[in-house]
Amino acid sequence: MRLRNFGVRTKVTALLVSLVALWGFAAWVTLREGVNLVGATTVDSGAVQPSERLLAELQRERRLTLVALGTGGRMPDKMLRDQRVRTDAARAELALSATSASVQFAADAPLRRRIDEVLHSAEGIGTVRKTIDAGRSERAQAADSYNKVIDSVYHMFDSVASLDDKEIAKDARTLLAISRSSEYLARADALVAGALAKGGFTPSEHTQFVQLSGFYRISLEQAAAQLPAEEAAAYSAWAKSRTVGQLHVLEQRLAQQSGTGLPAVVTSTEWRSSTEPARAALEKLISDGGDRLVDRAVPGAVGVIIRLVLAGGLGLFAVVASIILSVTTTRSLLAQLKKLRDAAHELSDERLPGIVERIGRGEDVDVAAEAPPLQFGDDEIGQVGQAFNTVQRTAIKVAAEQAELRRSIRDILLSLARRTQGLVHRQLTVLDVMERRETDPEELKELFRLDHLAIRMRRNAENLIVLSGSSPARTWRRSVPMVDVVRGALAEVEDYTRVTLMPMGEVVLIGRAVGDVIHLLAELIENAVSFSPPYTNVQVSGQLVANGYVIEIEDRGLGMKPEDLESANARIADPPEFRITGTARLGLYVVSQLARRHDIQVVLKASPYGGTTVVVLLPQELVQLDPMPQPQGGGRERLPRRATAVATATRPVAAENVRTLKPARPVPVPPRAPEPEPEPVPESPAEPEQQPVAEFTPSGLPLRVPQANLAPALRTDTPTQPDLEEDDDERSPEEIRRMMGSLQSGTRLGRTEAARMLDEQSGGEK
Repeated sequence: MRLRNFGVRTKVTALLVSLVALWGFAAWVTLREGVNLVGATTVDSGAVQPSERLLAELQRERRLTLVALGTGGRMPDKMLRDQRVRTDAARAELALSATSASVQFAADAPLRRRIDEVLHSAEGIGTVRKTIDAGRSERAQAADSYNKVIDSVYHMFDSVASLDDKEIAKDARTLLAISRSSEYLARADALVAGALAKGGFTPSEHTQFVQLSGFYRISLEQAAAQLPAEEAAAYSAWAKSRTVGQLHVLEQRLAQQSGTGLPAVVTSTEWRSSTEPARAALEKLISDGGDRLVDRAVPGAVGVIIRLVLAGGLGLFAVVASIILSVTTTRSLLAQLKKLRDAAHELSDERLPGIVERIGRGEDVDVAAEAPPLQFGDDEIGQVGQAFNTVQRTAIKVAAEQAELRRSIRDILLSLARRTQGLVHRQLTVLDVMERRETDPEELKELFRLDHLAIRMRRNAENLIVLSGSSPARTWRRSVPMVDVVRGALAEVEDYTRVTLMPMGEVVLIGRAVGDVIHLLAELIENAVSFSPPYTNVQVSGQLVANGYVIEIEDRGLGMKPEDLESANARIADPPEFRITGTARLGLYVVSQLARRHDIQVVLKASPYGGTTVVVLLPQELVQLDPMPQPQGGGRERLPRRATAVATATRPVAAENVRTLKPARPVPVPPRAPEPEPEPVPESPAEPEQQPVAEFTPSGLPLRVPQANLAPALRTDTPTQPDLEEDDDERSPEEIRRMMGSLQSGTRLGRTEAARMLDEQSGGEK
């Protein structure tokens, strides 16, 4: 079986296993041990030896300091100053060598932390000296200050002694214990030297001396029992020397002395001549033992390195073989993967989007020819290609199903909307007939409410038509005044009484855009009314600008967050594809579709009153300055009565509130059959008769009210009725009946003309 028949997983697994096993074994068995032993040599030369010199200088400075404090002379004397200079030099040498790159690399984290503690403690010697020189420190306090610095050095020694070689680590710990015993001997020496300089022990000093002398002897004997043969022989010779014996005699004499204030039984000269040679010999024993320990570690490290080189030579062959295997395998793998990647990119970036788009348009697509399956063999790459083929087929199938679903939904929406639109038109026709026949004011009021609800139902049906991607059937062949367009939009808003309409100017809108603009404005005004408190007004104003005609819709609500405004403007400017799940803001989607149809710009911005202002910019090609233009075959077209009923309304010459629309000049009131004249009621001279003012709908039509309430207004003398005498308080029933009949005839003629225009419009669209 050839190598190429193995799977990619097998090849990669074999390569990784061989490399991990080879280098893991070599690194764990040889490299770690060798580097650790060599690192011990680096740490010894760079940190241990300089710290030992600093330790010796600190011990001498401590002894001289206690002697100087005991004598009570001027601080410091020449001998102490010279010793401080030597201590500072040793400290600088330790700081330089211990912070070098080689020592920092060889030391582990605990050892580096201990080195930093030693350097920090040594920096505090200057403060201790100032306190001693100022006479603010006793001998016990001064000794404790130096002891703390020396203890930090021994803590560093504890970290150095932790080696992997058990024998070497054991011997290192033994030498460290002997060194600590030597430190306790040095403390006892300093304590006795200070006391002798003072002239005798204090009770606490005598107790401390007894403890120190006993402790260093016991600890020294225990540590010496663990020494190797060579170091044990050297220690035995030291312990049997004459100076050590004389030291023990002096210690016993001092320990046996009782009472305070008595002259010391040992002189300073006797004590110094015994302790200095004994301590020097012990320090030499420790130093020689440390050197021999390092010498023992170096050959072991060299042997480890030799074993590492041998193991590396054998491992080199395995590594080379692994490289060759990985190169050949990777080359074949990359070639197949590159082929698969190129095919996948071509399918996902070019062919598949085109197929989905064509399916979305309803075209018949041969999937097998447009997206053939990928062929990459039977290995792992081939299996990936087969999986990708499955994904490709599933994606195309889902895309086709989604496209068909969207088409079906659009068709359903369009069908429902057309049916609803037809029913609403028929309902409006029936309502029109009923309104013409009805004479009861209360019934007329309810009919007008039904009429308003039907108009809103028509807008909702047109929303479905827009969502389905079609255009509503309502179009105009002639231009319509802009004020009538806005009033037509107000007629499709539920809470139209809260809308304040400002002067719109003598501008007309091209007929082909009237229906969509009315729908767009109705959606925006409805949104402004819905999201503002019920006690506030919504103001609609318009004016000509350089780029066309601007309509501003401003509410006094809570407004929108800046990020919400930005998101809404982005949605209007670039509407996403309509999805069934995105029903949160269908109004904005409808507005965006209507605005895109006529290149209308719609922008939402924050209002200075705290609400939101919508700016609708109609392009120049949709508006005309001439109030009586003759585009598309002559005449200016009026909106239907149900949209704005502008046939009998006048344009506002000032701002008008839809709650109580009061025109600038009298408007005819829709008539009804005259009622029997009521019996005259005596009027009180103290309360003059109050004449009611006719109220109007948002489109400008007078609100139908009971004629009995309107009779006093008709009976009142006005400047527009010059044929009546000023002193006439009442009209005869015949005059009222004749006037109302004329008004009813004119209204009926206007409605007939409007119906004829609608029929012509419907015939033109077909």
